Amino acid sequence: MSGEPIEDTIRKFALQNAIFFKGKANPKAVVGKILGGFPEYRSKVAEITETINGIVEEVNAMGLDAQTKALQEMDSSLLVKEKKERVYHLPDLESAEEGKVVMRIAPGPSGPLHIGHTRVSILNDEYVKRYGGKLIARYEDTNPEKIDPEAYDMIPEDLEWLGVKVDESYIQSSRFEIYYDYTRKLIEMGKAYVCTCNGDHWRELKEKKMACPCHDLPVEVQMERFEKLLNGEYKEGEAVAVVKTDLCHPNPAVRDFVALRVVEHPHPLTGDKYRAYPMMNLSVAIDDHLMGMTHVVRGKDHLNNTVRQQYIFDYFGWKKPVYYHYGLVNIPDTVLKTSLIKKSIEAGEYSGWDDVRTGTVRALKRRGIRPEAIRRYWIESGMKSVDIQFSWDGLYSMNRDIIDGISNRYFFVDSPVRYDIEGIDVIDGKAPLHPDHPERGDRIYKIDGSKTIFISEEDSKQFSDAGKIRLKDLCNIEYGMPAKYIGNDVSILKHGAKAVQWVSRDSVKASILMPDGTVREGLAEKALLDEKCDSVQFERIGFVKIEKKNPDMIETVFTHR
Repeated sequence: MSGEPIEDTIRKFALQNAIFFKGKANPKAVVGKILGGFPEYRSKVAEITETINGIVEEVNAMGLDAQTKALQEMDSSLLVKEKKERVYHLPDLESAEEGKVVMRIAPGPSGPLHIGHTRVSILNDEYVKRYGGKLIARYEDTNPEKIDPEAYDMIPEDLEWLGVKVDESYIQSSRFEIYYDYTRKLIEMGKAYVCTCNGDHWRELKEKKMACPCHDLPVEVQMERFEKLLNGEYKEGEAVAVVKTDLCHPNPAVRDFVALRVVEHPHPLTGDKYRAYPMMNLSVAIDDHLMGMTHVVRGKDHLNNTVRQQYIFDYFGWKKPVYYHYGLVNIPDTVLKTSLIKKSIEAGEYSGWDDVRTGTVRALKRRGIRPEAIRRYWIESGMKSVDIQFSWDGLYSMNRDIIDGISNRYFFVDSPVRYDIEGIDVIDGKAPLHPDHPERGDRIYKIDGSKTIFISEEDSKQFSDAGKIRLKDLCNIEYGMPAKYIGNDVSILKHGAKAVQWVSRDSVKASILMPDGTVREGLAEKALLDEKCDSVQFERIGFVKIEKKNPDMIETVFTHR
């Protein structure tokens, strides 16, 4: 538009605005368009506004058909309305300095990651990438009874598949001496004590804002008790180390909290080396400081933990990270608890951690859910404090946007029923590999010899009732044994005939593993053996991921419709 008279440019924008809004242009919208594109007119607002008002009045008197014709002659490209895709953006981090942001994810190695874990992983990863910072993975394995040793290897694999880049990794069970040292310092400062009271009685006193008898014992006694705690002289439940807070705090959960407890169960990595195990509020506060956390992003179920941990920061005079707490998410219709999944695997009920009936990252990967879709889902969910309901349909929609363009189309027929066709010697047909990508070519069909095809059992029943069907992209047939060829006129569909998927006699046995664990068995087009992408769409069924294929069998896993 550069170089043309400004009046012509105004007329184009006025025509465009009128066409997009039922024949009536808004002069203010046109003014904004002109001033935005031609800043030199901002000093002449009154003059240019008068010109725009006059032109808009002329345009609005034309009628929609005349407006369309006029814009077609002036600049037809303006007739296409630009689609503005909404861009979701996480809010900026408070006090974030470029290159100095340090954040962390803290998986517990009880099994591989599931869909719920991906939220915190992706949000932290997004921020670190935005600010050019550092992401730390800290394996919080201080509950030995819930650890699966294989998880130490599975979780990094899951993170890598998700596209989460970890810069440093730490395992808390290798840092016990560090936690002991800082607990000693807290005791020496009078900010912690070793309690040998009955646990229930200790909690009752806290509820009443009262200190237990151990609370104010001399530091020398506390240190003696602490060494006994570390040396294994207390049995499980007989003693705990406690961090002092404020016994009058309005929130009972914040009042004095346990820092170390005795655990007699051996640890998968350290065995029986330690008996005094840190609770998460002690180890997390110490590690967040030592590892230099600048920002902590996690669910609002950690709000009380944040308050507890800040006591430790204050006692040592450490600079606190900036904390963010997003709302909780309810994830329906899937199994997430790793202990339940593990039991089902051991009982032979599940095939493994990637069993499609679970919500593990491995199961989603197996099904053909792309990590980009998961990332987009959590970014669009944002970090608001309100609780949300996870939408599988929403995730599938985002995944569909990714895989639809790369997934070629094929026919799959389950519970196949055979039909021979008479009335023609050779039947030729073709169907595009992808309707939006003609450059990929076609699936070419040539049915001769016995002219045998297979359709699904369900379609066969409808065929016998209706009397006629259309074999999609091939021909029309009339019911019978054999069936009769009745031409290739697609107008048969206007008269109620149904178009059905079919395969020829050179098809390949195929199966689809469904999300509920059932398997659909049938036949698929032979051309599928040459498919290079692992994601395809079985027409009328949905997207599937090819898991195994050979001339004897093609095994697929259902993704979604």
